[in-house]
Amino acid sequence: MISITAKSPYGISALVELAISPEGKPVPAAEIARKRGIPPQFLEQICATLRRAGLLASQRGVKGGFKLAKPAAEISALEVVEVLDGELGAGSSGVFEEASAAARKVLGGRTIADLAEAEAGGASPMYFI
Repeated sequence: MISITAKSPYGISALVELAISPEGKPVPAAEIARKRGIPPQFLEQICATLRRAGLLASQRGVKGGFKLAKPAAEISALEVVEVLDGELGAGSSGVFEEASAAARKVLGGRTIADLAEAEAGGASPMYFI
């Protein structure tokens, strides 16, 4: 069945935030949660899962936080969804199998780098006269 919970959009949003952050500098989970409107405790759980899957690296201490464990261009949205919510469309048949194949194609074709670039380019400056 096709099942995407709130974990996946939040996880993708957190990874996008890390992709647009200064490279190499860990970002505290609380800062990500604040900027992205994600419940902090829920984000901690999501980040722990993404860390165990090798998508995030963590650093403890005062200057600690999370950073991407590999380049954003190497992390697909599908990979994030399947880490957080399990295999997309597992056990589906008929029209649901077709729908999950379409979703897999779309999510597999977009990387965290693509999403970060789209987000950065989507905000056009406001000019007042």
